Amino acid sequence: MWTAKRRAFTRDDEGLITPHIGALRRFAMGLCHDRQLADDLVQDCLERAISRWHLHDPGINVWRRKARRGAMPSLDDLAVEPALAADQEDHIRAQDILSAVDKLADDHRALILLIGVEELTYEEAAAVLDIPIGTVMSRLSRAREKLRKLLETEHNDRK
Repeated sequence: MWTAKRRAFTRDDEGLITPHIGALRRFAMGLCHDRQLADDLVQDCLERAISRWHLHDPGINVWRRKARRGAMPSLDDLAVEPALAADQEDHIRAQDILSAVDKLADDHRALILLIGVEELTYEEAAAVLDIPIGTVMSRLSRAREKLRKLLETEHNDRK
């Protein structure tokens, strides 16, 4: 069996990590709800990744995902010039969703953010969270059901 040659992190490898910092920050903000804590979490994550770079398997990477899905604009780019002006109803709905996501348990919120916002596959989310794919599917199902109930409650409370 062929084994990839392992090597230490170099300045040339920065280009492999830098494009993902924005998504990592958004995910951290979704978990922490505090910029400073999110930045600390991202820094810890990056330090851990770099210190373990010698374990990196170059055969598994995000470039395959990009090729499969095509180029995607960052949420930051979309926020600068929205395609349509949001009205009050859209803003209230978005606030309801964010509020409901905040009420989810951490493990459920993480899956909603990874799969629903960052558009990772179940396999990719399982790898990120270091859990079996079956656990991803069952937790995500429970998370979506809980989110649906929270949104229904919010909607009924407004009536």
